[in-house]
Amino acid sequence: MKLAFIIDPIHRLDPGHDTSVALMEAAQQMGHDVWVTEASHLSVLHSKAWATLERVHLTPVQLVEGRWVVQQPWYELADRTLQPLEAMDAVFMRTDPPVNIAYLYATYILDYIDPAKTLVINSPHGLRSANEKMYALQFTGAIPETIVSAEKQVIRQFTEEKGAAILKPLGGKAGEGILFLEPSDRNINSIVELSTLQGRIPVMVQTYLPAAKDGDKRIILLNGEPIGAVNRIPTGKEFRGNMAVGGRVAETEITDRDREICSQLAPTLRRDGLIFVGIDVIGGYLTEVNVTSPTGIREIDRLSSSRLAYQVIEWVAQESNRKSGVISTD
Repeated sequence: MKLAFIIDPIHRLDPGHDTSVALMEAAQQMGHDVWVTEASHLSVLHSKAWATLERVHLTPVQLVEGRWVVQQPWYELADRTLQPLEAMDAVFMRTDPPVNIAYLYATYILDYIDPAKTLVINSPHGLRSANEKMYALQFTGAIPETIVSAEKQVIRQFTEEKGAAILKPLGGKAGEGILFLEPSDRNINSIVELSTLQGRIPVMVQTYLPAAKDGDKRIILLNGEPIGAVNRIPTGKEFRGNMAVGGRVAETEITDRDREICSQLAPTLRRDGLIFVGIDVIGGYLTEVNVTSPTGIREIDRLSSSRLAYQVIEWVAQESNRKSGVISTD
């Protein structure tokens, strides 16, 4: 197969942590051609999506005494060329948030890939539909009590009723801007004003889940099915468990409740073309659905000796064969 990955500048990626690198490594080691590009290098020519692509060769990381060891240089680029993306068997859209105008326009360009020829992961339509905070609201049997509002009085009343709440910017990532609200905090009005830009931008407010102190579980879903999980535990005085803010990772299991949540999500994820997804679960409640560039594979593989990236690439190969009419003998 020929696989293209739309990523942030490759020199900024952390090969010992980044899921995009894990996926590219697995594809390379399985004998596939791997190409990279950036969202700013996408074009529409002759009513088709094109990209300036570079072939990448990776030096795989090695697991040594429980940690990933990276050899330098860990990648080499070659064969820079402008190609139609339909020349690829699959295209991975793996640009990190924020979902801004540039990101939105990139998804419009990806609409000009014929899905009958090339698999796009995740679907550009699905990426536009699935705000990573708002998307979870439709799964009412899985989420904690949640409101979305820009009105200070509405947010304050909710916080008073629940005793404590978590405020999240709708466009945030990696734990950025997440705040703990208590009715007794004399700064609560100022916090809400700052977060909502004086009542102009809505935010999400969820009832505080005490189980957060025990961890925020990231579950990786492939075509709606859970394939691995890692627990992210707050450290020090930090209430957030996100790895980007110093959360400690620990091995965990996928529980019956987790599988129940995944089953609720699966039909909708498949309908929206959201193939590779990371959901966050705290105390048995779904809190977010991550679709832009969900991470966690390196941590799961390190802790459980799994090979999730290979599982993803194998699924993509089977799907590509199905599109081309090739019948697998496996």
